[in-house]
Amino acid sequence: MGNQQRLNVLVVDRDEDTLLQLKELLTRQGYSVTCLGEPLRAPEEVRQNRFQLVVLDVSPGSGGGEALAAIRGFDKDVCVIATTGIASVEMAVETMKHSAFHYLQKPLDDDEVLAVVREAIRDRGLLVDLETHLNTEIGRRIRTQRHAAELTLKQLANRTGLSVSLISQIELGKSAASMSTMHKLGAALGVRMTYFFETL
Repeated sequence: MGNQQRLNVLVVDRDEDTLLQLKELLTRQGYSVTCLGEPLRAPEEVRQNRFQLVVLDVSPGSGGGEALAAIRGFDKDVCVIATTGIASVEMAVETMKHSAFHYLQKPLDDDEVLAVVREAIRDRGLLVDLETHLNTEIGRRIRTQRHAAELTLKQLANRTGLSVSLISQIELGKSAASMSTMHKLGAALGVRMTYFFETL
């Protein structure tokens, strides 16, 4: 995973045990974790650093609700997962009004936290494995051109001398195409090789 960009996570909670729990849990997943014990300092921390994800305690009286509102005042995009020790409908509504991605009840369950983090990564496109992104997008472009040309996988295989299974794997983003393979596919589909890489 040499091309994997590490997810930068800010964990904000007054409770040291929760900070420790989340730091260990998320660090084990390979994420870069910064902990902060004072919610009211969170907005400045988010402003000064590049975090893709913030796990923020918004329990009543913690200052987390105010911190979330302040963060949203200058950053509408950063993904925030809210946690709370005291659940209330009002708090949930307020949190969601400030576009929190999810709302977790304490005590936090490790599996639930990881499931929500993975959901955030997937839904918000937070973590980008550059190689996977490249393979997926090139595969999508090959498939789009093949469909536009009304060619089956078998017909494209016949034109290029490549196997049906290799083309299928490339289209699905499961295999990386060599330059020679890309040249053959481009020629067969009537596009320049640069088409596969434009704006990537």
